[in-house]
Amino acid sequence: MSELSQQEKLQAIWFVVSQIPPGKVATYGQVAILAGLPGLSRYVGYAMKQLPEGSSIPWHRVINSQGKISFPPKSKAFFRQQSVLTHEGIEVHNGRIALKRFQWAP
Repeated sequence: MSELSQQEKLQAIWFVVSQIPPGKVATYGQVAILAGLPGLSRYVGYAMKQLPEGSSIPWHRVINSQGKISFPPKSKAFFRQQSVLTHEGIEVHNGRIALKRFQWAP
């Protein structure tokens, strides 16, 4: 099997993230595995930063393995992600989401 190009990796990650339903979250590592890129959880974070402006891909549904929002607390991005998740019915307490309750199980 040949090595995937950067664009192919981004597309695979974006496709997986686009499948996460409202009211659910996935971890960076989970997205990497589902995209066929095990061990590349940090690359998932990179892929989220590469989303085109105005993209409809639900980047906000991707959180870290501890069930936390990865942006620095009290940052604009942190509050934006928390707000969108809360709007979707996901309970966020001090930046933490209960994975047992809200983690996506495709």
